[in-house]
Amino acid sequence: MSEKKETDYEVGQDNVQVLGLDIHNPVFAVSGLTIVAFVFFSLVFREQAGEFFGWLRVALTSRFDWVFMIACNIFVVFSLLLIVTPYGSIRLGGADAKPDYSYAGWISMLFAAGMGIGLVFWGVAEPISHYGASLGGVATGEDGLRTDWAPLGAAADNPQGARDLAMAATIFHWGLHPWAIYAVVALALAFFSFNKGLPLTMRSVFYPIFGEATWGPLGHIIDVLAVFATIFGLATSLGLGATQALAGLNYLFGVPVTDGMKVLLIIIITAFALISVVAGLDKGVKRLSEANMILAAALLVLVLIVGPTVAILSGFFTNLVDYAVQLPALSNWIGREDTNFMQGWTTFYWAWWISWSPFVGMFIARISRGRTVREFVTCVLLIPTLVGALWMSVFGNAGLEQVMAGGAEALQDAGLELKMFVMFEAFPMSSLLSLVGIILVVVFFVTSSDSGSLVIDTITAGGKTNAPTAQRVFWCILEGAIAIVLLLGGGLGALQAAAIATGFPFAIILVLMCVSIFIGLSREKR
Repeated sequence: MSEKKETDYEVGQDNVQVLGLDIHNPVFAVSGLTIVAFVFFSLVFREQAGEFFGWLRVALTSRFDWVFMIACNIFVVFSLLLIVTPYGSIRLGGADAKPDYSYAGWISMLFAAGMGIGLVFWGVAEPISHYGASLGGVATGEDGLRTDWAPLGAAADNPQGARDLAMAATIFHWGLHPWAIYAVVALALAFFSFNKGLPLTMRSVFYPIFGEATWGPLGHIIDVLAVFATIFGLATSLGLGATQALAGLNYLFGVPVTDGMKVLLIIIITAFALISVVAGLDKGVKRLSEANMILAAALLVLVLIVGPTVAILSGFFTNLVDYAVQLPALSNWIGREDTNFMQGWTTFYWAWWISWSPFVGMFIARISRGRTVREFVTCVLLIPTLVGALWMSVFGNAGLEQVMAGGAEALQDAGLELKMFVMFEAFPMSSLLSLVGIILVVVFFVTSSDSGSLVIDTITAGGKTNAPTAQRVFWCILEGAIAIVLLLGGGLGALQAAAIATGFPFAIILVLMCVSIFIGLSREKR
């Protein structure tokens, strides 16, 4: 049983029932109309949109990188403290609550929703990018500022040092920091919904701070921002996924890489996501997520077997040590000279994770009833960090072994979206590996889209988790439309700019969220 409600506010009391829909007024209208208007104007003014996105990314990352760096460090420290404090014994849903899902089903869903497409896209591309930049050493312009993209002080003409730095930087971007972002949002939503009886929306998290004002205009703004962050964060990932899947299809079967084909691919995969959305959480999303994890594990094992097995396995432990050693320096934002790396890589990643956090956080919250706070944070923060490090070590080490052995110019020169497929060429069963990789991207694509649609629908339905299916269909279609518009309006740069733009205001909201969680947990009976 959950605790006694702290407010008289009822879930859905501000909703409007019209045309068979059950929508929150004004969150649905404001967010929906604004996004539709954005899609329209971006299509009509494609050139201007491309220029704007190009300016926006640089402006935000160069001026506000410190905001993202400080905020994400706070999330890591806060999450780790929750594991060791007495608050860790509090159970989500009350003392007698039982988990809704097994460990296997629970972890599969949270991991598939959390960063599936990104792991496949960047698993080979990022380590090789950092390695090349680090090996090249520090380069400065006439103004004395660094022009290279290497992390920290680079490792000029030191292949082993460049490799260690590349893997440490990669795991840094996929380790504790992103999962701490998810853990904070998911814990806040689960606790205030299951233990305090508040609606499952972002605004509920701030009830200890703002009181009844949470249900007014201030709460509307928070929920609308959550919708924007979610849909643009998802569109970024869907755009990356479509780019990589099409590159793989071109590499394997000669499918032309054109804007038209990218649009067609997004439409096809959005259609599959619609089927899953209509099926619902347990039948659609859960089954797809579990299938996804089996497929991902199969690809991981195949690469481990056909690749340099000993080097990969030994490299995993070395990479974890390198990550731990470099973590303080990579997390620091003061006096950094590697501004291209910090702003172009780290700040983008932190903004991307933050823009995903309402979606992933709410999804994880919905499937986490019955877990203790300690169990929750451990499984949402530490286990995925280790799995992410393993994935990056297997794919990153396999790619780096080829590059460091020499004769892998094609792998080094390949586009980011192609590096995984080019790496597979050196292995037995390369076509099978590439085909499994494409399928994995597509299924991750579908699980992200359908999960996101369920979450956005919950927010725009005032916290109702059983709103009419037509609403979920609307948001699923809109996600695909935005991914198409952003790709047409500036490619990956536009996608990254959108993620950063929506992640920036939400970084501030998440810091406030930590305060609210602490207040809520301190008032809870343990």
